[in-house]
Amino acid sequence: MYKIKTLLVLIVVIPSCFSQNDTSTPYSLFGLGVENKTATGGLTGLGNTGISQNNSGEINLINPASLGNIQQKTFLYEFGINGVYSILKTNNISDTTYDFNMSHAVMAFPITKNVGMSFGLLPYTKVGYDIDFENPIEGSTDTYISRVTGSGGLNKFYLSSGVQVFNKLSFGVDLSYLFGSINQETNLYYDSFVNITDVNYYRGFKLKTGVQYNLIKNTNKEITLGAILELPANLGGDQVSNSYKTSVGGTKVLIDENVESDLEDFELPLTFGLGLKTKLNSSLTTSFDFTKLYWDNTNQVQNTESYNNQDIYAFGAEYLPTDKNKYWSLVKYRFGLNYNTGFLNISNQKIDSYFASVGLGLPMSNHSKLNISYSYGREGSTSNSLVQENFHKITLNLSFIGNWFNKRKYD
Repeated sequence: MYKIKTLLVLIVVIPSCFSQNDTSTPYSLFGLGVENKTATGGLTGLGNTGISQNNSGEINLINPASLGNIQQKTFLYEFGINGVYSILKTNNISDTTYDFNMSHAVMAFPITKNVGMSFGLLPYTKVGYDIDFENPIEGSTDTYISRVTGSGGLNKFYLSSGVQVFNKLSFGVDLSYLFGSINQETNLYYDSFVNITDVNYYRGFKLKTGVQYNLIKNTNKEITLGAILELPANLGGDQVSNSYKTSVGGTKVLIDENVESDLEDFELPLTFGLGLKTKLNSSLTTSFDFTKLYWDNTNQVQNTESYNNQDIYAFGAEYLPTDKNKYWSLVKYRFGLNYNTGFLNISNQKIDSYFASVGLGLPMSNHSKLNISYSYGREGSTSNSLVQENFHKITLNLSFIGNWFNKRKYD
């Protein structure tokens, strides 16, 4: 009963925690915001690789085929948090921001032998910016200031399942429902003050499939191939707008109130990924992922910015000592690299990013583990009057393995 109550508390409380997620980057102004790049388990410390990862004791959201390896009579659940310290700079100025978010709450369990299922809730995108623009007045040398502030983002609820068809081959499917709102407030300052508030609601489904194949799998050596295919999706949207004007004398005049309108569908691209995991000996495991997002096949256009095809390269290495006599020899030591070409092209400048990560997998008991990772990275550039973000990120993922399906024995 205690475990059931705990599960209900997580289901009720965690959505409200996600609604408070925050970020501070000017590039969240575009599209649906910046994508949540935190992975489950120790995958963040491995450069967010996961297409070929199939650890039976960890939940892998990147490839649903891994769910076919969940051990019988177990229940896996995990939640994560992360904190980010960022330095935003242009050629002339710089600023710092601090963000703290809950990154995910997910669960997985076996249905029958070689068949597993997982579900959970996590942020899909995050929006947070505060930008001032100086705008010329047509027919005059005067200018006026507009301040644009954004917040919110989309959440993702998913349900996925994986099956091990043969001893070496697994398939999986993942159905996700994306939903949430992006809030944008525009304040105009000239001879009067004008406030315009737009709340944009988006919703829609997304389907992903995955496969994993073990070329070699024994105690000391393992080679696993993985692939994912995420189908294109359209997110429907609608907008609610409010605006008012305040004159110099302080008189407030309502311009529009709760004006509803339909938004154009936001198109998500076809995504294809390949992964390779190699276990060279009993201590060292490496992984490499390549993912491509075909934004060129969508009709996304935003002002003067364009959307281009996106490539993501990721590498990870994990070391587990062979001496099991001391606690630190039970710890998994991780290293990762990730390079993302990005999909935005602004002022003829591709907004790419990279990060390097290190991590530890700390066993807390036979049924729990704490995965810690630190990442340092960069996004954007100071070229062409753009903004560069250098960030430090700490991620904590706490995972549990419960024996919920074992019958209690009585003496």
